[in-house]
Amino acid sequence: MGQPVVHWELWSRNPEKVADFYAEVFDWNIQHIPEMNYRMVDTGSDAGIGGGIMKPDEGPMPGNMAFYIDVDDLAAYRDRITKAGGKIIVEEMEVPDTGTFCLFEDPDGRVQGIWKQMA
Repeated sequence: MGQPVVHWELWSRNPEKVADFYAEVFDWNIQHIPEMNYRMVDTGSDAGIGGGIMKPDEGPMPGNMAFYIDVDDLAAYRDRITKAGGKIIVEEMEVPDTGTFCLFEDPDGRVQGIWKQMA
């Protein structure tokens, strides 16, 4: 039996800016925990998992992380992404018989995806 993903983290040089970006674009509830210098992310959905945004205290920054966020309208979210300071990398690509996705860059330069399941 496989092991499920139970949490994700975005390591950032500017976690406040990145948290604001994801909250603005995807309406995520992000709670800052000052004593840990950590931002706990609740996506507000029963599907999927939550995560965190943080700035590492030491060591090199890890490589970029990619995950795909389920949305109902790719064009509307592309607009929200650019208005919040992100950059669209791939406008829209279809995965035959499955759905369509877009790739974007967040304020840290991390590439993520938005996904629309085929109806």
